[in-house]
Amino acid sequence: MDVIGRYRLRDKIGAGAFATVWRGYDDDLDVDVAVKVLADNWASRADVRERFLSEARLMRRISSDRVVRVFDLGKLPDGRPYFVMDYVGGGTLGDVLRQGPLDAVDALWWGADLARAVAALHSEGVVHRDVTPANLLLRPGDEIGGGTHRIVLADLGLAKRAAEASGLTQAVGTPSYMAPEQGRGDGGFDERADIYAVGAVTYALVTGHPPYSAGSIGDVLNRDPDLAPPSLRSVLHDSVGQLDDVFARALAYRVTDRWERADTLAERLEAEAYRLEQEAPLRAAERTEITDDDLDTTVATEPVSTDPPARRRRRRRAWFLLALPVVFVAAGAGGWFLFGR
Repeated sequence: MDVIGRYRLRDKIGAGAFATVWRGYDDDLDVDVAVKVLADNWASRADVRERFLSEARLMRRISSDRVVRVFDLGKLPDGRPYFVMDYVGGGTLGDVLRQGPLDAVDALWWGADLARAVAALHSEGVVHRDVTPANLLLRPGDEIGGGTHRIVLADLGLAKRAAEASGLTQAVGTPSYMAPEQGRGDGGFDERADIYAVGAVTYALVTGHPPYSAGSIGDVLNRDPDLAPPSLRSVLHDSVGQLDDVFARALAYRVTDRWERADTLAERLEAEAYRLEQEAPLRAAERTEITDDDLDTTVATEPVSTDPPARRRRRRRAWFLLALPVVFVAAGAGGWFLFGR
């Protein structure tokens, strides 16, 4: 299959139980696209076909640029439906995680960006229900905390309008990132199920693994309701700050104990990321070894920065703003000395 509709296929970029996604090219618009095609073994199932088409319609209605947009819909000669989406070429957050945990500051900035994306989806009245690293695309070119990629939500096959989600009774999702109420399948969940998943993904970015190991929905159901996520002290040591509390609330077993809004969680993650950024030079200075020649006059030297450019620019802006009052006071004193006497 080299062509679908007017789109020339280039390579396969993803495959799941229900569909395959190809990178294609639109000659008319001169752009790369992503083409999602229903798997042939499900073509005869009317319910699966309808869910596939419902995903396309839902993605089309959402106006946020934080969610992949659908702009075409069609049918193959064998009757299978397909839809065409924006191509987001930075890979997935799952690709990043396979390389191991991130620097804690970068992980928190990315977690905050994910929370902002989920908040945008919630503002459209939609619950994603499957926020996992594999479903989070990275769009190059937009500068955020840890680098130059912005998180874009994809794969809304399980997504539902918030008003409909509260009545669902089927347990669906990825166990390691699934909120307990989703595992129960009793229909009692809302946007806070996504907030749990944001917390689980961000925790994995910091540590390299989800907060709770769950190979099945049974593992989700059997979790101790009073069990808090493992402390980040083993990773961050004395710099853990309020992060254990932030994650404990994001990953609370009971829905009522969880953050109510994704943008609130984003603000807390951003605050902790900024705190760690400001503490980094101090921690580096404390680790600087002092030799015998330095005992009389100890000079603190700035360590060589390995920060991403975006973070270095934020730090320079922060120090610049802190220095402004000193500059103004000095200038005023000089003026008084020269002209006011």
